[in-house]
Amino acid sequence: MNRNLYVVLMAGGVGVRFWPYSRNSKPKQFLDVLGTGKTLLQSTFERFLPICPQENIFVVTHEEHAALVRQQLPGLGDDQVLTEPMRKNTACCIAYASYKIAKRNSEAVIMVTPSDHLILKEQEFQDVIRKAADQARVQDKLITLGITPTRPETGYGYIQYHTEKAFAKKVKTFTEKPELSLAKKFIESGDFVWNSGIFIWGVQAILEAFHEHLPEMSEVFDEGVKPRLDTPGEKDAILSAYSQCKSISIDYGVMEKATNVYVCLGNFTWSDLGSWGSIHDISPKDENNNVISANAQVYDTRNCIVKGSPDKLIVVQGLNGYLVGEFGNVVIVCEKDKEEQFRRFVNDLKARPNANDYL
Repeated sequence: MNRNLYVVLMAGGVGVRFWPYSRNSKPKQFLDVLGTGKTLLQSTFERFLPICPQENIFVVTHEEHAALVRQQLPGLGDDQVLTEPMRKNTACCIAYASYKIAKRNSEAVIMVTPSDHLILKEQEFQDVIRKAADQARVQDKLITLGITPTRPETGYGYIQYHTEKAFAKKVKTFTEKPELSLAKKFIESGDFVWNSGIFIWGVQAILEAFHEHLPEMSEVFDEGVKPRLDTPGEKDAILSAYSQCKSISIDYGVMEKATNVYVCLGNFTWSDLGSWGSIHDISPKDENNNVISANAQVYDTRNCIVKGSPDKLIVVQGLNGYLVGEFGNVVIVCEKDKEEQFRRFVNDLKARPNANDYL
């Protein structure tokens, strides 16, 4: 096994689009969303064990969820759980992990992945990751993993690439969540893939990219964090750094600006599990296209998700395309495919005096 390979699992999100199943105290990456007996975080961690030494796997999470990470991944050392004092999107998260790994191994190749995605055909996934890591070993490429699209999906980002025969193909453009008509054109063109949000790069390549494209952030980490890594002052240094850095994604901050960006194509089943609609897509269904995980009686109902605890009976009649769920102290009945509504529900709830009881 290659001792220069490292993995960073990003586990800092709050999963608003999965409210009320996903709560502040236990976001979706810490839940057994798929009913496999493992949380999404545990499944993601195990996916990389055949590729990377366990001691080279790091998890970046909000400090309020550090205990959950250690509980679900007890094999990790304390120094492998990097805690963020505040949420500043993915660029800050990746900078922290990259500086931490660079101090240990200047030749490291880092694989960065969300901790809450679904990947099937894991052997094929691992094969692609290994080949991409070999491409990144020279420390001159920023590589993202592209998924061969199966439909004109409007909820994903797209990557257009140059159609040379090389395994790592030079990226032309990034497009975020296109309208349906444009997504159809992307599929027809044959040179677009879904953006998985999984990255592979040499540690020197990503640090150089931070210096070039996010110089203020790299300056904060160079001067304030780097000298105090692996010392008792690391936590205070990270708090100071996060307070100074802007909230920006690695996509906007680096990948869409850099000229050394490549994509490696994967043909395995993948979903970002970003909505109730995506859960419906990948779950077993009854003869009326309903996903039922509850003690339920269902009549004249189709294309729905019905989810609840076994000690409560849920009766549903006459619905099409709804989420009907009982999650602790919240019961929800709403159209499952209107993702933006879940953010509205949560934002409106914050105005209530007892909001934290339900968030």
